[in-house]
Amino acid sequence: VQLQASGGGLVQAGGSLRLSCAASGRTLNMGWFRQAPGKERELVAAITWSGGYTAYADSVKGRFTISRDNAKNTVYLQMTSAKPEDTAVYYCAADSRVRSLRVGVADYDYWGQGTLVTVSS
Repeated sequence: VQLQASGGGLVQAGGSLRLSCAASGRTLNMGWFRQAPGKERELVAAITWSGGYTAYADSVKGRFTISRDNAKNTVYLQMTSAKPEDTAVYYCAADSRVRSLRVGVADYDYWGQGTLVTVSS
C-alpha cells in the first residue's frame, strides 16, 4: 500500500484547507495524524472503510471533517476555522489489518510522506 498526501500549504487563521490522500492498494480504515515541532505524532481524525464511523481529536471537533471516496481510493481532511496551533506536518495513514476503528499511531501500518500545514496568525 502506498499513500500520497497533498494539499498542504499556508493558510491564515480562520481559513480553510483540504488535504487529500490517494491510496494504492487495499486499505481498511484511514486516518490523518499530525506532528508539530517538538511534539509527538497525534491523531487528528480517522474513518472506517465504509465511512460510517469517524473519530476526531477533541481539538479539531467541529472544525475538521474526514471523508473518503472509495471509488477514487482517496481520503480527505477538510480543515475549517484553522488556528495557529493546527500548524504541523500532516500524515495520512492506513490500517489494513482490522475493521474496527482504531486511533493509535501504532495501530496504522502504512504511512504517507506528510504534508506541511502552516496557519498564520
